[in-house]
Amino acid sequence: MPLLVNGARVDVSRPTGDMVRAHPHLEEKAKLLRSQPAQVVEPKGLLYVQQREFAVTTPKDGSVSILGSDDATTCHIVVLRHTGSGATCLTHCDGSDTEAEVSLIMSSVKSFSNTTACGRLEVHLVGGFNDDRQLSQKLTNQLLRAFDLQPDDVHLVTFCVTELNDREEQDIHFPIIYGIAVNVKTAEIFPATFPEKGPDEDLRSAHVLTGAPLTNIYDAKTEQLCIGPYFWGPFPHVDFWLEQDDAQILQNLSTSPLAEPPHFVSHIRSTLTFLKAHPFPSRSLFPDRKPRIYKKNEEGLWEQVCSDKI
Repeated sequence: MPLLVNGARVDVSRPTGDMVRAHPHLEEKAKLLRSQPAQVVEPKGLLYVQQREFAVTTPKDGSVSILGSDDATTCHIVVLRHTGSGATCLTHCDGSDTEAEVSLIMSSVKSFSNTTACGRLEVHLVGGFNDDRQLSQKLTNQLLRAFDLQPDDVHLVTFCVTELNDREEQDIHFPIIYGIAVNVKTAEIFPATFPEKGPDEDLRSAHVLTGAPLTNIYDAKTEQLCIGPYFWGPFPHVDFWLEQDDAQILQNLSTSPLAEPPHFVSHIRSTLTFLKAHPFPSRSLFPDRKPRIYKKNEEGLWEQVCSDKI
């Protein structure tokens, strides 16, 4: 019931380099993934997953065909798929509570696969780099241990993390792949960027910045994106942070200031501005304590559903 590579149990107590040397095909697959240019994924048919969110669906889904996430520096993007049912989960992990998060995504995929006699659980790990604080390596180790603790066999198929996702430029390290997508119908995984990260991008980011746990954002049975209800109190020192220059925000609110994508600071400013505007979301955003519901329209784009129609 452990984490397996080519049918052999992974010794998660040993350095990850030992595992890669013992299974050179993992490095070859990582090289192949790294060599692909990032595809621009348009919003049609896309479900974008932010940090500390997850979504699971199946090939039968008539609304969502692509799950994706990006802007991962020390974070890792995890794809868990059952080869029999095709149930696929994508999550963006930051190391906040890895063991609980892995249990959550395991149960979410298995809930769609209980009636499937054949197939196996496969996991794909992408993200991180050789950062100065070794946060990526710590998260890689946490994920390997968490999957190894599961009661079901889990087969590690893609391992493009930390040292296998690292490039160096003038003595500064960067991730090679910042984002990936998975095609739920074909199981293809590829490097990706996303012009649209919504709906409710600021609201969802605010939820993370205020310390949210990993949250499921999608109901595959109804094909609805469900955001909230989320609750927080006034964000500490929000005015102070909004007065800081870009360098201060980058230095203090990033785990890897030198490796962040160029829009990191504007994204944080936008989230802080949202938190200032909504110090009590129970009053301004969720007065009826109901989630904000979205469905794909005929153009394949998210459209909010009025709560009285649910």
